[in-house]
Amino acid sequence: MKRLVFTGGLAYFGFVFGAGFVLGALRVSFLVPGIGVRYAELAEMPFMFSVIVLSAIYVTRRFAIPRSLSVRFGMGLLALGLLLVSELLLAVALQDLSLADYISSRDPVSGSVYLVMLALFAVMPVLIGRSAVRRYRNL
Repeated sequence: MKRLVFTGGLAYFGFVFGAGFVLGALRVSFLVPGIGVRYAELAEMPFMFSVIVLSAIYVTRRFAIPRSLSVRFGMGLLALGLLLVSELLLAVALQDLSLADYISSRDPVSGSVYLVMLALFAVMPVLIGRSAVRRYRNL
């Protein structure tokens, strides 16, 4: 079971982090100059939510993650921990910000939505149900 938590969490993190990295680069390059940070981040959120849902469905199916609450929640928490560490390291390395500066620089509106998205990211492996997996198979 621990191996399933580790491999599932690592894959889940990888898919969502990779998509977020690409979408973030596009957001900063193309949207922020035109509409500002807040609206650009809010515009990105539905795409990231879709990535989170589809990644959770794919990973739980691909690695045959059991429906056990502890396994799926462990997978989500591991992925969340990896995502937070990676994001903070990138913020410090690429933006030359301290941790306190990075946190205080977040927009209050889009930052609040981002926190909700992080919570959804952590629990999505638990939330997706059999019907979601069945619909994914039919795609």
